Amino acid sequence: MRKWRAKSAVIVAVSALALAACSSDNEEANGDGGTDGGSSGLSGTLDGVGASSQQAAQEAWVVGFNGTNPDVQINYSPDGSGAGREQFAAGGSDFGATDSYLTDDEGELSAATERCTDVVEVPLYVSPIAVVFNLENVDSLNLQPATIAQIFNQEITNWNDPAIAEDNPDVDLPDQAITPVNRSDESGTTENFVEYLSITAPDDWTHEVSGDWPVSGGESAQGTSGVVSAVEGAQGTIGYVDASQAGDLGTAAIGVGEEFVEYSPEAAAAVLEVSERVEGRGEHDFAYDLARDTTEAGVYPIVLVSYGLACTTYDDADTGELVREYFSYIISEEGQATSADRAGSAPISDELRQQIQPAVDAIGTGSGS
Repeated sequence: MRKWRAKSAVIVAVSALALAACSSDNEEANGDGGTDGGSSGLSGTLDGVGASSQQAAQEAWVVGFNGTNPDVQINYSPDGSGAGREQFAAGGSDFGATDSYLTDDEGELSAATERCTDVVEVPLYVSPIAVVFNLENVDSLNLQPATIAQIFNQEITNWNDPAIAEDNPDVDLPDQAITPVNRSDESGTTENFVEYLSITAPDDWTHEVSGDWPVSGGESAQGTSGVVSAVEGAQGTIGYVDASQAGDLGTAAIGVGEEFVEYSPEAAAAVLEVSERVEGRGEHDFAYDLARDTTEAGVYPIVLVSYGLACTTYDDADTGELVREYFSYIISEEGQATSADRAGSAPISDELRQQIQPAVDAIGTGSGS
């Protein structure tokens, strides 16, 4: 069972300054959360819980949304994907965010459906997961999937190991112990990372795919920010984080087919373009099975697709309207550009936006599958 082990919640509450503007007949809210000028007339408070990978993007989205909706306060608590799914299904949040889609293996989808009648699950945030490290005078490395698996499985324990040296002939690798750093909390970033390892290096990574880290003995840290701090804090460390949080740490180019691919928003988005939608789910559920083992040139395969969770039915109609307008802004071209600029995410394509817009439009309307 996924377990929520949230500690002290970090609440991101962004309130815009009051904007003085005269309303007119043509200053009504449009479908993407924006207006032609002035205030939309929306007001109220929304509470969201979920993936820490979305934290920077949520901060940017709230500021952008408040530009034309200054009377709406949106609080986002980045307690992790497990908390996002659990709290949303239990009715503890107005919307959720998760780096792994709802499943019925653990009753998540059923619980959310019981609350919502019809669950809306749409990709809001696409980002590469960066393999980050801290080595003096080394900014980048080439790493094959099997090498990454053996490092995090604590089978490759020194930075000058032949498996690393073979793919990095021009790098002066130190004779230094490797300290792998993993998430201590249940995490969608972890689940995406280990799923990648299990698919691309099955002989070297035999652990069950889960949001809980399966290997003991390394260093662990809470949340994305905790892993970044731990890797920054000591030489010889290596970890996995949402690429938007990689900062100045060294990063690995990943072996894909016959080449090594560095992470980028464009390379991450390319994975979604070659992936398939999960079958047998509701009409408003857009979960994807990602093509982890792709050999396509220029595709970065260690990627997370972070979803937004909402309901077609809310006890309070005003809450449903606010969630609908907020999600509409997030998936809009403006909203995606904002998160790309502020959080380094990969903007969803116009084609995908057109596919998921009807699902977003159904939020709070009471319509079901």
